[in-house]
Amino acid sequence: GGAIQKAGSAAVQKATQTALKEARAVTAKEAPSIAPAKESMKESAMPWRGWLTKALVQQFGEERVESWRRKLVYKPDDVHDFNQIPKPSTKVPISKDGTKTAMFRYPSPGSQDPVRIPKGFEPDEDPYDTSYYKRDTARRYRNSDFSQQEMTKLELMNSNNPDVQKLREQLQAGPESSPGNQGRFATGPSDFDPTGLRATMSATNQALEASLDAHMPDHLPEPEWFDRSEEIIEWHSSRGLPVPFGGTGFGTVPTHRRIARW
Repeated sequence: GGAIQKAGSAAVQKATQTALKEARAVTAKEAPSIAPAKESMKESAMPWRGWLTKALVQQFGEERVESWRRKLVYKPDDVHDFNQIPKPSTKVPISKDGTKTAMFRYPSPGSQDPVRIPKGFEPDEDPYDTSYYKRDTARRYRNSDFSQQEMTKLELMNSNNPDVQKLREQLQAGPESSPGNQGRFATGPSDFDPTGLRATMSATNQALEASLDAHMPDHLPEPEWFDRSEEIIEWHSSRGLPVPFGGTGFGTVPTHRRIARW
């Protein structure tokens, strides 16, 4: 009942909204009765922009000012006019002939088609979980701390010293795990992920190690050229060339890409 009532009131409010004939700023009081604009204003909100260029054109002529601009300005044909964020009206060529263009946030995200989620996920797999740390087995054993250096320092100290013995035991035990927030977030308790790895605030070392164990590779990888080994050997042997280590030519850069542009 509540959802139907909200939907009905939203429909009534939308029906009573009127669009502005000209783009202008609106107050908070009149905003609910005005329909959102489908496109941004065409006129510049900074009419004073470019006043120096306009003054020079009036004084010396457009042709002369353009020749000066091309000599003084770096990349005078920059489509963005050196703006870090493109103007909404700027059309950026995306095809070689320049006929196909794209505009900043056009179509707007609200006017685009719904997100297409890839298929093929397992029933218990989260398609929105893009975290990599819990399956990053390549960096698992990279020692990011200085435990080995600290252990070397302790070996040079008096082994009968209680403080040295205590420090050695701490290093041998390894880093203690963060207890995590046990699923208690600022917005309240949550149990959307029993492992706690979905959010880094609830992650623990124990759960991370278990996840890395499950993702550890259990196969022997082969190089890309393994199936072409005999062909590579025959090609070099028939030409009297030494056989290289593996198949060369993979990932080479074309000549035109190696030519400097400056």
